Amino acid sequence: MSLALPTEIPLQAFLVLAAVLFCTGVWGLINSRNAVRVLMSIELMLNAVNINLMAFSGYLDGQLIRGQVFAIFVITVAAAEAAVGLAILLSLYRNRDTVDMERFNLLRW
Repeated sequence: MSLALPTEIPLQAFLVLAAVLFCTGVWGLINSRNAVRVLMSIELMLNAVNINLMAFSGYLDGQLIRGQVFAIFVITVAAAEAAVGLAILLSLYRNRDTVDMERFNLLRW
């Protein structure tokens, strides 16, 4: 008697993982007052989108790589967002000596 192990991971497992990652990112985005944590939460949300893109590409496209191309595009945009965001945070830290989101009142007179 041998055990039959599934050769593929079901699509629902990827979707649940991506949903947990996305909800964790949204929770971190809403509850965090630290700007670095906000950027990390945005990265978590983008990674959840990448998991969805890769999962649907593997299950629906077959030999086409449309999902992988979109995932590479999202990774590129996320890297640019992280670079610009960290540059802005460094500039704010030099001027304000904090990365607390509550103390960034740059639009006030």
